[in-house]
Amino acid sequence: MGSRRRSRRLPPGLQSDLFEADEPRLPSGAVAPDARAAPLAARMRPSTLDDFVGQEEVVGPGSPLRGMIDRDETPSLVLWGPPGTGKTTLAAIIARTTRRRFEPLSAVDSGVADIRRVVSEARERRRISGVETILFIDELHRFSRNQQDVVLPHVEEGVVTVIGATTENPSFHVVAPLLSRSRVFVLRPLDGDALRAIVRRALERDERLQEQQVSVDEGALGAIVHLAGGDARAALNLLELAATTVQPSDDGARAVTREAVEAAGQHPTLLYDREGDAHYDHISAYIKSVRDSDPDGALYWLARMLEAGEDPLFVARRVVILAAEDVGLADPGALPLAVSAQQAVHFLGMPEARLPLAEATVYLARAPKSNSAYAAYQRAAADAERTRNEPVPLHLRNAA
Repeated sequence: MGSRRRSRRLPPGLQSDLFEADEPRLPSGAVAPDARAAPLAARMRPSTLDDFVGQEEVVGPGSPLRGMIDRDETPSLVLWGPPGTGKTTLAAIIARTTRRRFEPLSAVDSGVADIRRVVSEARERRRISGVETILFIDELHRFSRNQQDVVLPHVEEGVVTVIGATTENPSFHVVAPLLSRSRVFVLRPLDGDALRAIVRRALERDERLQEQQVSVDEGALGAIVHLAGGDARAALNLLELAATTVQPSDDGARAVTREAVEAAGQHPTLLYDREGDAHYDHISAYIKSVRDSDPDGALYWLARMLEAGEDPLFVARRVVILAAEDVGLADPGALPLAVSAQQAVHFLGMPEARLPLAEATVYLARAPKSNSAYAAYQRAAADAERTRNEPVPLHLRNAA
């Protein structure tokens, strides 16, 4: 930023003039995976509840959801949990076991027209053959309120049963009428025992790992569990990547060590857990950089999050909050700009969403700061709590 002081929010050794610097082009040395072969995580996806590891309180023997699936009486559901905890796998198991028609949609690339098509086909199917329809919506939180509202009347009518999977709190991302008609099941990050069981099962059952004679010692297994952060998909990705990079012995065997796992774990999408400590540490660094009027630091932490796979809408919501809470009345134009950036992110998606977020980030970091509206509301809320039973004064009531 020219004559400005060096950013205090950047790690040592990094350039401080990120805002004005040309974007560097990083070399890409990654080898494209064989398109004919599915990743290990996909190959090891359980097909029955008996093979499902973890989430005992949700799908274990005797649990309510287990009974619903076994009886093919699954109601509208919201499966809420971080990545790699089994949401999509559960949906796939339901698809295999139900006598109902299973129609999957991804909120990332589906719209109102797709919803209406599925509903129209479901209505006709029920009329002709009496077969009911389950509509599975992956990444439900990415559906706009309008898209969710389109689904709602057909759920009420019983034309479709909706199963939604989301990594975001459904209380904030699912419209209240749809949420009230759904059962919410929370899937937790997998513990170490579950992750170890998943890795060992892959070593025992996967044909490609067997052909490569892959073995994992206890140190490597512990490193996989630590780096995966409760994410089964990340654990299997780590195992597969480490096995690929290990030099085979004379007899062709591949012994995966802790060092090999840690080297594989340097991939940013494996080290950045969107629901773990890194997620909150990075957004905290970003917020503090904006509050500290440090656009270089704010841009750096924005890039760290987005390049590691963070949901840009999560960042966009924080941008709107920063505009209202920290810039506030010192620059009333900040909030409309932040809202416009959030809408642009929703409209564009990645990778283009980086640009409106970068613009809003620099604007907010350079803007004057005032939390007077926030502080005033906090005082008003305290007064409201203290006087909650007081009647409205006569002179403020509607004339009647």
